[in-house]
Amino acid sequence: MAAPAPLLEARRLEAGYGASQVLFGIDLDIRAGQVLTLLGRNGMGKSTTIKTLIGALALRGGSVRFGGTDLRGLRPDAIARLGVAIVPEGRQCFPNLTVREHLVAFADQRNGQREGWNLARLYALFPRLKERENNLGHQLSGGEQQMLAIARALSTNPRLLILDEATEGLAPVIREEIWRCLRRLKDAGQTTLVVDKYIDRLLGLADHHLVLERGRVVWQGDSAALDADRSVWARYLGV
Repeated sequence: MAAPAPLLEARRLEAGYGASQVLFGIDLDIRAGQVLTLLGRNGMGKSTTIKTLIGALALRGGSVRFGGTDLRGLRPDAIARLGVAIVPEGRQCFPNLTVREHLVAFADQRNGQREGWNLARLYALFPRLKERENNLGHQLSGGEQQMLAIARALSTNPRLLILDEATEGLAPVIREEIWRCLRRLKDAGQTTLVVDKYIDRLLGLADHHLVLERGRVVWQGDSAALDADRSVWARYLGV
């Protein structure tokens, strides 16, 4: 019996900015229910890959398909409506919307499931947001804004959730809360693409890892393989 087609399939991605090319033939697959990571030092093409996948940066070469749909030429809003949600680096919460307004304004049902992420479930996932539901975005701490950014993405009930440095700059106690959230999402079958520097935590979460170096995939494998090969850590992931 043939394996099901990947939910997201990218082949030979090429992209860049102006005269500078950043991605050189990136291939990646994400299957439904899988957690995939993009790893590598800063400036190696991780965020550019994400921007290309969500339509924020035009492809110079290659192809991207999501749920069987060719994404080439689609605007980011059209790709989002297909069921792709991103928690961007920097959170990007609206300063003049309350927590509740953030979660109600973006609510949608894009994954086709009957029981989705409604307001009650989001507040159960992040009780702190319930306590702050009438606070404006600019009145939240950095950690609370990150919780809100994740909850806002989940409120669309995405088929694919993308997290770009979701634990960056957070206090350890808040970071642990984010990791617990990601574990719950994994256990619930949420398909997820993660960019993060805390490799030890990703080993227990992700199914597959891609390591980027100067816009190319230089290593890929599962968590057991990455844990066993510390030469990859030293060569491509160390500061």
